[in-house]
Order: sequence, then C-alpha cells, then structure tokens
Amino acid sequence: MRSVIVDCAIYREGRRTEGPEDLSDALDLCRLEHDAFVWIGLYEPTEKEFDRVTREFGLHPLAVEDALKAHQRPKLEVYDDSMFMVLKPVGYEPKSDIVSSGEVMVFIGDSFVVTVRHGEEAPLGAVRRRLEHEPEILRHGPTAVLYSIADAVVDHYVDVAGELGTDLEELEAEVFSPTGGGSRHTASRIYAFKRQILEFRRATGPLAQPLSRLAGTGMFGVRVPFVHDKAQPFFRDVSDHLTRVNESVEGLDRLVSDILSAHLAQMSVRQNDDMRKISAWAAMAAIPTMLAGIYGMNFDHMPELHWVWSYPALVALLAFLEVVLYRTFKHRGWL
Repeated sequence: MRSVIVDCAIYREGRRTEGPEDLSDALDLCRLEHDAFVWIGLYEPTEKEFDRVTREFGLHPLAVEDALKAHQRPKLEVYDDSMFMVLKPVGYEPKSDIVSSGEVMVFIGDSFVVTVRHGEEAPLGAVRRRLEHEPEILRHGPTAVLYSIADAVVDHYVDVAGELGTDLEELEAEVFSPTGGGSRHTASRIYAFKRQILEFRRATGPLAQPLSRLAGTGMFGVRVPFVHDKAQPFFRDVSDHLTRVNESVEGLDRLVSDILSAHLAQMSVRQNDDMRKISAWAAMAAIPTMLAGIYGMNFDHMPELHWVWSYPALVALLAFLEVVLYRTFKHRGWL
C-alpha cells in the first residue's frame, strides 16, 4: 500500500499535523473536529491496493471503477457520501509538438480528500506544497483542495494554449514562405498538429460543464454537495479561465484547418504551374522535331534541298520560332 500512497496527512485549521496512521482512526478523528480533514494521495493504484481506501472512506463503486480504469473524460458525479471529479491535466513538448495528458480523480467527502493520479502531468505535488504554505486557504477544508487542483490544471491549460499558438504561428510562416511550403512533409506536420489540438480539446472541452456546476451557474444553479457556497465565486473564476482556453482552442483548430486548406491550394497551384512549364517546353521542342521529321524523309524533290543556304535558313527559322514561342509563354507566365 505504501508504494502507491504518495502522501497522507491530517490538516487542522489549514496546517499539517501528525495523526493516527490508521486511515479509519484518522477519518474518525477528523469527523470529530469540524476544522480538520485528511488528504490522501495515490498514484495509479490497483484494485487490491485501492480496496482498503474504498472501504474506509465509503467510496461509491462506480466512481472507484472509473478511478482505477482511468481513460475517463472530465466529469463531476455526486453520490450520497462523496463527490467525484475527473480532470485531465496536459503537458506540451514544443520540440516534438506533442500534447500529453494525464488524469486526476478527486474524491471529496465531509472530512476527507482522496486524489488518484494517472500519468506524469498531474500537478498534485506542487498544489499540496503551495497550500501547506497558505494555511488561510487550506483551512477551508476539502473545497479548498478541489479548487486549488482545478485552478492549477486550468492555469496550465492557459500556458499550453499559448505555446500551441506560438508554434502554430511558426508553422504558418513556414507554410507561406517561398520555399518551406513546398516540402512533402508539410501536410503531414499540419495534420499531426491538428491531432494534438484535438487531444487538447478532449481535456478542456468536457471540463466546462463540471466547473459550471461548481460555480453555481450550471443547470438550475443547484448547489453541489460537499462544496461551500462561498467557494462558488472562486470556481466561477476558474470557469472563466477555462472559457478563454476553449475559445483559444477553437481559434487554433480553425486556423490550422485554414492553414491546411491553404497549403493544399498552394500545392495545387504549383502543380498547375509545373504542368504549364512542361507543356511550354514540350511545345517548344515540337517545332524542331516536326521540321527535322519532314526533312528526314527520303524524297528527291524536297524543297530547297539543293539550295546552298537551305541549312542556315532552316536553323534560323527554328531559332526564330523558338524565340517567338519562348517570349509568348514567358509573357503568359508559363515559363
């Protein structure tokens, strides 16, 4: 069990304190004291490892199943004895243009917080350390923990959206450069970038409804159990930040689609230019081929065959016709 427990502590009046090591005793002690709660953090537990936590905290089996299997979309579920929320923190590697996501499952009860982390992108350690240095926030109990986790996840969304926007500007400049847009790998890069934006949207889009419920702006404005009413303005602020992120993601998605369409149009125009150039050179080669073919026929009475100036005149005629064709095609932009 110790291998999956990242941290476990009891907090009284916003400060970390020592308490019973047994989970049941710790929870009973916190329930006796109205200003105390226990916060346990786990990393990718198995069903057997999570079974004791499930029994001690009375977690709902459906929420436990989601927490163990992971690969869940962001959501908020309310049960009789607890509330369950799923968030998907993301990370972005600019060098490889890859968006990676993890998962954070948060169980909130009357006197406990259980966090389950999957993947390497979750900022739970940093959140806990920050809260332990801000007891005036942590004294508000499990609601403060849930708010801080959501705020940290959404704030990182803002950073990732900014990095994606910067890289997309660089990709756009490359596509519309005189030489870069013609690379055969450009279309695959644009499409790969679009897939990363889609991965980002899977994390940010579904989170809007759970945050609206926590902010009291969801369906009918119904209060969410285990969350203080005074916390609604703070969740509303997080929801506003998420709305801006979702708007940015929508803009990035439209822009990358436009860039892909523009690139394909560029490629089509360049192919047409190439075909015109090939056609122009073929037309210029056709005239000498035709005349050479005529004079290569074995007839005794071909015109000017016995004229001294016939060969220079023929060469001059070919040169004149080639110059006329070249100037014509050049004037029309075919060459």
